[in-house]
Amino acid sequence: MEPEDNKEASKEANTEETLMEFPCSFPIKAMGIAVDDFDVLVVEIVRKHHPDLTEGAVKTRPSREGKYISVTVTINAQSREQLDNIYLDLTAHERVLMAF
Repeated sequence: MEPEDNKEASKEANTEETLMEFPCSFPIKAMGIAVDDFDVLVVEIVRKHHPDLTEGAVKTRPSREGKYISVTVTINAQSREQLDNIYLDLTAHERVLMAF
């Protein structure tokens, strides 16, 4: 296989892995214990990777009993790597119970 063929095969594999076209609007959701600043924490983590959040990009929703809260931050994702890094930081934080 020629080097050019390897590059093309790698490009096709990456495209198949993501099945997404970038840039794209992408909602990132994190869940944690409902405390006053959980939404601020999630936004700070996302902003490290995407500093330009638009107005209305953040939505919160408490659980039925009010013990947990979900925070959804919708970003204009630029790459799979950017999304991976956001999820790595979110899941590494002790207060984030789930990120999806």
